[in-house]
Amino acid sequence: MMEQAQDFLDESEAIYALVKDLSDEQMEQETGFKQWTINAILRHLHIWNMAAYWSLTAPEKFHGFFKEAMGAMKENAKKGQTSMRFFEADYLDNLSGAALVKTWREFYQKMAPEFGAADPAMRVEWAGPSMSVRSSITARLMENWSHAQAIYDVLGLKRENADRIRNIVMIGLNTYGWTFKVNGEEAPEPVPYLKLTAPSGAVWDYGEESAEERIEGLAEEFCQVVTQTRNIADTSLKVTGPNATRWMAIAQCFAGGAEKPPAPGTRSIKTG
Repeated sequence: MMEQAQDFLDESEAIYALVKDLSDEQMEQETGFKQWTINAILRHLHIWNMAAYWSLTAPEKFHGFFKEAMGAMKENAKKGQTSMRFFEADYLDNLSGAALVKTWREFYQKMAPEFGAADPAMRVEWAGPSMSVRSSITARLMENWSHAQAIYDVLGLKRENADRIRNIVMIGLNTYGWTFKVNGEEAPEPVPYLKLTAPSGAVWDYGEESAEERIEGLAEEFCQVVTQTRNIADTSLKVTGPNATRWMAIAQCFAGGAEKPPAPGTRSIKTG
């Protein structure tokens, strides 16, 4: 199986282990991500897993789904509703609890081998420009990993990461220019040097060694900042230089309009 597809499957299984024994009441807990419940997060992951799968296996179905989704979300927005969350609940007939966990898991277990067997360079459609199969499944890994952080947080659990988050580090680095563009700014050069410690203890470094522009620290904290699950102020990353400082203040490795990172202190592991 393609490495990134296996990484997606492994991360999904880690999330499954996190939620499989939760009660219906626990699944309705509001998280630190826009007050979405755990049910809402899993519905979101499941629906866009399905969309990615259809983009690979049934492009016409993907186009139909995407058109329906965009139309429904625009209508919901007119009503003042949180458009995506309400669309996803409606689309899945408010599937929740153990039934949602089962359906989500059965689907990603079917999906991963399909991606794993596909040509990694083949192009597939998405909301924006098309992307390679490898990029598509890596994006699913990133989104599943980032949204699951809110679940770990609300359950008061410290996450035990694996070196498969290197995929997310690479997405974060590769979207350096995108971060500035989506915020209406020119990306400053040079791109900061990264020196990150992996969950295994290995050291990952990227770019040219620089004492003026650099980011050092835990790879998982870098991933948290670029996926906007933590404010840079709530990490121990050492950030040096104006380019690195601005990047970490607005980092965004996902598509869509510019989003503000969470305010300092608002995303953290729940205690008590």
